[in-house]
Amino acid sequence: MSFLPKALTIPATLALSRWFASRAPKSDSATLNLRNVYIFFSREGMLYAVLLIITFIAGINYGNNLVLGLCFYLVSVWLISFHVTFAHISGLQVRLLEVTMAEAGAPVWVTLQLRSESRQPRRQLLFSFEQTSGTANSEKDKKAHKKIKHSANNQQSILVTRLQGEQIIRLPVPTHNRGQFELPRLKIKTVYPLGIMRAWSYVYFARTAWVYPKPEVFDWQAQYAVASQEDLPTGGQYRQGQDDFERLDNYVEGESLARVSWGHVARGQGMLTKHFADPVGHEQTLDYADMPAAHHEQKLAQLAYGAMKLGELGVTFHMRLPNDTHLAAPMGEGDSFAQACLLRLAKAQ
Repeated sequence: MSFLPKALTIPATLALSRWFASRAPKSDSATLNLRNVYIFFSREGMLYAVLLIITFIAGINYGNNLVLGLCFYLVSVWLISFHVTFAHISGLQVRLLEVTMAEAGAPVWVTLQLRSESRQPRRQLLFSFEQTSGTANSEKDKKAHKKIKHSANNQQSILVTRLQGEQIIRLPVPTHNRGQFELPRLKIKTVYPLGIMRAWSYVYFARTAWVYPKPEVFDWQAQYAVASQEDLPTGGQYRQGQDDFERLDNYVEGESLARVSWGHVARGQGMLTKHFADPVGHEQTLDYADMPAAHHEQKLAQLAYGAMKLGELGVTFHMRLPNDTHLAAPMGEGDSFAQACLLRLAKAQ
């Protein structure tokens, strides 16, 4: 428990974080060495240090050589543990391989390559990304952050029990807001072999991730009506219109009488309503201006939903953002093009 005022502890923590960052410049690969590896007593080691002090004072006070001998033996164990724990983490190489894209509120997955050139295997190495603070602004964001933290609590850190040669690991990093996401620092620590000393290091990656808006469902059928999934790639997509006859349905009270098929009424076949449809063609346009939302971020979220839906259906489409011209809106289809559209939404201003 800290007895310092909160106003003093926060600046001290920030200053310490800046000092750590100054000793480890941003890079997508790092080697742990004397400059960026730190070592101190672990929690159990603090009790061990208290035991050293007690045995030393007791040996001096009572002139007991056996107690002093025990104290010096414990000191030698501490010195050996200090050296072995530091050497166990020093020399480890970490390289960033891949960072996935994710929707706001979902974690991005970071793939790391670990490499050890030591003849002896490295054991009990804990890898974790430190959580960023102050990123959730609204109450909804704070609740989502708590939910993410609770659900991913058991998988945000990975314990490598044995490392020799190369190994690939994947770690999740929670996100909150749309846009460019700077990866928090990676913390690597170990208390091997005795648990007395704790050695750790920080790695700051230069690469960033992109977070696209969380898809927001809107009334898709209000603009497009899909005839059948099999017909979509060949232009079987229609929207309500006036040109081409589509089908006859039973008359529903309140519908326009101009659409009633009076020829069927005259033949005694009852009142039927004629429905027409305009063919949209082989491609669709997702236009920012056509989204039914009122706010900018909501419109982007609805575009994300539309891009994902059309990507799943395999429909050729292009997406137009506020600052796009006709030439700046590329056309494509499938999941890969949908992912490219999501990336554009993540970068949208």
